[in-house]
Amino acid sequence: MDIQRIVLFAGLAIVSYLMVLAWNEDYHQPQTEQVAEAQSPSDSSATSTDDMILPEDNNAGSEEFATPETASLASTSANGNQDLADRFITVTTDVYELKIDRVGGNVVDSSLLQYDESLDSEQPLKLLTNTRTRTYLLESGLIGRDGPDGSQAGDAPVFQAETGSYQLEEGEDELTIDLVYTAANGVAITKRYHLARNSYQIDVSYLIDNRSDSPWQGNFTGKIVRDQAPDPTSQASMGIRAYLGMVISTPEDPYEKYDFEDLSENRVNQSVTNGWLAFLQHYFLTAWVPERDQKAQFQTTRRGDLHVMGFVYPATTVAPGETAEVGATAYVGPKIIDRLEALAPNLDRTVDFGWLFFISLPLFYILEWFYGLVGNWGVAIILLTVLVKAVFFHLSATSYRSMAKMRAVAPQLTRLKELYGDDRQRMSQEMMALYKREKINPLGGCLPILVQMPVFISLYWVLFESVQLRHAPFMLWIQDLSQMDPYFILPILMGASMFIQMSLNPTPPDPMQAKIMKLMPLIFTVFFLWFPAGLVLYWLVNNILSISQQWYITRKIEAETAGKKY
Repeated sequence: MDIQRIVLFAGLAIVSYLMVLAWNEDYHQPQTEQVAEAQSPSDSSATSTDDMILPEDNNAGSEEFATPETASLASTSANGNQDLADRFITVTTDVYELKIDRVGGNVVDSSLLQYDESLDSEQPLKLLTNTRTRTYLLESGLIGRDGPDGSQAGDAPVFQAETGSYQLEEGEDELTIDLVYTAANGVAITKRYHLARNSYQIDVSYLIDNRSDSPWQGNFTGKIVRDQAPDPTSQASMGIRAYLGMVISTPEDPYEKYDFEDLSENRVNQSVTNGWLAFLQHYFLTAWVPERDQKAQFQTTRRGDLHVMGFVYPATTVAPGETAEVGATAYVGPKIIDRLEALAPNLDRTVDFGWLFFISLPLFYILEWFYGLVGNWGVAIILLTVLVKAVFFHLSATSYRSMAKMRAVAPQLTRLKELYGDDRQRMSQEMMALYKREKINPLGGCLPILVQMPVFISLYWVLFESVQLRHAPFMLWIQDLSQMDPYFILPILMGASMFIQMSLNPTPPDPMQAKIMKLMPLIFTVFFLWFPAGLVLYWLVNNILSISQQWYITRKIEAETAGKKY
């Protein structure tokens, strides 16, 4: 009995320690406080003199080019005193409402129409935004020798559009927005946004028509610009928060993280082919994916209080009378595995299921399949619990038989303690002889719990990281399975079920161990109060199934041993 308890507590301690380490490494990110005095967008970006370094093969060499602060809502431009009322173009699809600034042609606001801002809000979630309290932008441009967004060109280009609003109509699968700019030398530049139905991909391309007498040369650049504001979609669980920061993927290092501290201390400048760059927050991300087999210079820098993360292509040269097209693909939306997987290799890893991903990923796919059948994530969790219990059915049965036998011989263990309590070596020998005679495995009761702990931890990450479970209701008072039970009903029911299950276990001969075991349901109840409701639901259903199986086996073993005498 002592051996069984020692192994059980040791196993739980090891698993708990590993879980805390993994949580701290992957999710525990310090929240950077916003500056005490909120700056206007123009103030936060006015100090920029160098955004991107051009690739070395560009004729400009290592010269740095500044990208004008085109996203500032309050800035003015020497290109003309335009009417600010029509400065922003609204683009609406079935999943997006975007705002594009005609000054620079950048996306300065994105509302995700299929996701609410909060559980009690009907307002769509804003991912990209530019306000006095938060700045998060998707920029693109042409810099370099003749690029209109480069420092040598002066002010940002002001694009013209056919209309102030574009909408993906019923029956249409694609939407194209063309923004036109004509340089002083006659070069016509069309900045094209291409969006599709039920897609969070944004294809951005520049069409350069060189109508001048000289060769045109410029570099395409894509950027993510963000301040250090806390994650507005973060949902803390047990004090753990999702990763907030940049990730760069290269063929050599498919997933390298840079948090705000890394971005502040070290400037990234590396040549990458077939990679991507993204900024991650809880459930959502913004990413740039350069064209396949296109070399790009991945870089980071600062623009005042803003972090600038992006890439620059080698120079594109267009001869007089010729045309060229250059661009890349952006993703602004939820972390949905199949969508990210289809866009770029390793982009699906931004759905971070932790160090037990090889268990978490199958659990997620099974859970998603069950949801497709029943249409309720809570019911899907119950079905997943039944499936997991079925997988471990025989292992659990072996364990319960062992515990039932130990419960049946508990009086004999008490008698051995009375006889040999002062001689622990002799008592251990007699106990092992009794276990051998009754064919009892003293470690049998520990194995199912230890085996299921990785499943429990993996399911925690699935519930914590899957955007599909964000604001997912179950029934009655449970309206968000990814958050704690607001009334603590599920944890209390779980604790009660655990108390019933403990009553079916053999009573430890050691009074101290017996007291500890009686306190376990209370301890676990308190521990589970802050766990996601979906995870508590899983453990509650698992306990109910375990009680049924253990009760049946215990009654059967007791009947078999009722006539035995020792």
